[in-house]
Formats: sequence, structure tokens, C-alpha cells
Amino acid sequence: MTNQVALITGGASGIGKAVAQILASRGITVVITGRRPDVGAAAAAEVSAAANHGAQVRFVRNDVTDEDAVKAMIDGIVTKFGHLDLAVNNSGIANETATLAQSSTQKYREMVDTNILGLYYCMKHEIDQMLRQGAGAIVNLASIAGLNGIPWSGTYASTKHAVVGLTKSSALDHAAQGIRINAVAPGAIKTDILARQLDGGDEHFNEATISAMHPMNRMGRPEEVANAICWLLSDEASFVTGHILNVDGGFQAK
Repeated sequence: MTNQVALITGGASGIGKAVAQILASRGITVVITGRRPDVGAAAAAEVSAAANHGAQVRFVRNDVTDEDAVKAMIDGIVTKFGHLDLAVNNSGIANETATLAQSSTQKYREMVDTNILGLYYCMKHEIDQMLRQGAGAIVNLASIAGLNGIPWSGTYASTKHAVVGLTKSSALDHAAQGIRINAVAPGAIKTDILARQLDGGDEHFNEATISAMHPMNRMGRPEEVANAICWLLSDEASFVTGHILNVDGGFQAK
């Protein structure tokens, strides 16, 4: 996988950063994006320490809800490195826990803008570039909420169902054109952000209750999802496209 270039949106923390560390350690040049330059610069420095075989690591401040900015970012990557081989569309938000009737229209709009339109913009321009090259691999971040109904999370679940639909349909569109498009559907993963939420003192939302949702009776780790993503990106998965890979401690098997 050396001499390849990968884009990871939302790559400054959590699953995205874990993917960046694995890819850079394999000699792949990595561009990570996010909205916070300070966090992004620190993540790029940390990932650079894991880089091998001349891999470069760059942070680019970007907001996936701005289509012009997304296109300019991808054009910039191609200008700098000559190609874009791999993409991990990891940016996403979950900003509310509520029933549909109790939910905030504004908060739902924010999730749609990032989780659906942001993914659409990224995929649109990534695929356009990969078609010019005749090859590429994309992995999107879905969720167990994209495959199931989840109480108190209907608005978020609807956006992750959209991720599944965009993944499968686009995979079919481009299956004969050298572009593979897959997704992972993680269960609850103990990222720094979720760990802080779990420490909020809610007796119904803590590590024990969240762990109990999974047959393995624990939460996942970012690197466990990252390993699955990197496999889907690699030539080891060369006959895999349109697949939603569950990384969920057995949740989907119930």
C-alpha cells in the first residue's frame, strides 16, 4: 500500500486518528481534516511519529458541510501529491438524544448537513477524482444505528441509514470502474468524546449500560474499527464492494 495517498475526514481524533496511524505506519501518505486547527496539528504530529517508508502526514482545516471547500481540498491534495487513492469519510455528529416528537429541528438539520450532505459532498468529489485515475477505495462510517431502529436516536439513526444507502448504491454504480465503496457499522466505541459523555452522571447512560447492549459486554476501541477500515481499503479486500462490515461486539447478530 506504499506510494498511496489517503484522505481521512474527521481524522484528528477517535477512529479517524486510529486509521491515520495505521495507514501512515504502512507507508501511506495521510491527509487528515477537521474543524479545529489546534487539535488537528497535534494529531498530525502524533501520527507523523508512526509514519514509515517516507509517508507524509498533513492536516487540512475543512468543514464537510461546505461543498466548495470539500472540492478545493480534494483538488489541493491532487495538486500536491498527484492522486487520491483512498478515502475514509469519518466526519459525523450525534448532537441529541430524544424521541422524534421531542427532538429539535435545528439539531436534526445540523446532523443532516454533516452526516448526509457532508458525506455526499465528499463522496461526489472523491469518486470524480478516482474515476479520472481509474481506481480508488472508499470507506464510509455508518453505525449500528444505520441498520437498526435505536430508541431515543431516531433522527441520528435516519442519517446513518442514509450512509448505508449512499454506500451501497454508489458501490453498484462504480463496481466495474475500479472503485470499491464500503462502510463499517460500529457499535459503541470508547472514543475520548464518548468517554466524556459517559462521565456525565446519567444513570441510564454509563459504560455499564452501554456495554450491556453488546453480546461481548464491553465497548469497542477505536483501533478495532480502524483495523476493519484499513482491511477494506487494502487489496486484501479486492473483491469486496457495497459491503457494510459490522464491528459491533455481536450487536447485529442478536
